[in-house]
Amino acid sequence: MRDLTPLAFADGATASVLGRFYVWAATDGLEILIWILGGLLVIRCIRWSAEKYAVRVESQFHNSDLIVQTEDAKHRRALVDVVAWTLIVIVAIIVILRIMVVFNIPITGLTGPGAVIGAALGFGAQRVVQDILAGFFVVAEKQYGYGDVVSLAVTGGMLAEGTVEDVTLRMTKLRTSEGEVITVPNGQIIKATNLSKDWARAVVDVPVPAEADIAKVNETLDRVGVDFYEEKRWHDLMLDPPSPLGVIDLELDSITVRVVARTLPGKQFDISRALRVSIVRALAREGITVAPGREVEAASGPPAALADEVGKAKHRDE
Repeated sequence: MRDLTPLAFADGATASVLGRFYVWAATDGLEILIWILGGLLVIRCIRWSAEKYAVRVESQFHNSDLIVQTEDAKHRRALVDVVAWTLIVIVAIIVILRIMVVFNIPITGLTGPGAVIGAALGFGAQRVVQDILAGFFVVAEKQYGYGDVVSLAVTGGMLAEGTVEDVTLRMTKLRTSEGEVITVPNGQIIKATNLSKDWARAVVDVPVPAEADIAKVNETLDRVGVDFYEEKRWHDLMLDPPSPLGVIDLELDSITVRVVARTLPGKQFDISRALRVSIVRALAREGITVAPGREVEAASGPPAALADEVGKAKHRDE
């Protein structure tokens, strides 16, 4: 005769629940676990492949005679990062959809709720969509890539300057000269200035006293440019000798003369600093000092930044 006590009913219910759980765990639960582990494995493989490619590119660059990476190499590095990020998102979506199928959640039945949720997310995630679209054009148009030195004007009138360390469809990471990492959403970039595209220009402004002999100053700067270009340490970093453009500014007690030189991408800052020291020493030997209260300023710009100015200077010289 069967035991109909409450304890017996409880034991039977517990055994029934555990039995159904064991059956579910051995079938649907195992399938879900396999999909999750498989997705994580594929994502790990994608990340490993991207990192392996980055290491190989860096190794080829360091073992070559190149001083700076080529534009194609920098673009391919950025493109690989974007493709890896996109593949990871696709894998995650596939795994989520498959888990929904295992739980017998009809995907077609989610059309109505999905439209409502999509509309809500459309208003709340406008910045994300804007970032992704902007990131797509950054990569497709080769505006900048991994290793480029850029200056980004972002929303609010702020500037983000540094070396590109990572580019995805959503954001760009920059490393500043102080070692700080700046993360800029691509959708907030108003203007991107690439300071290391193909070639760059080192610019040094030299303020001298108003009573100084400008002809002698230009002669000294010409000589400094030739000697500087012949130095083996700097010769490989430059495309042509530094040359003075003439007077660019007149003040009551000083005159500013500009010296420019084309350099390899990203090397304009090193050239500017070294050229500034050589100019100060050469002028001091000639008895010409920097104007009181002024410093020899060094700047730099991409090829287009000073194109008009150089053209005007050449036109004046002619």
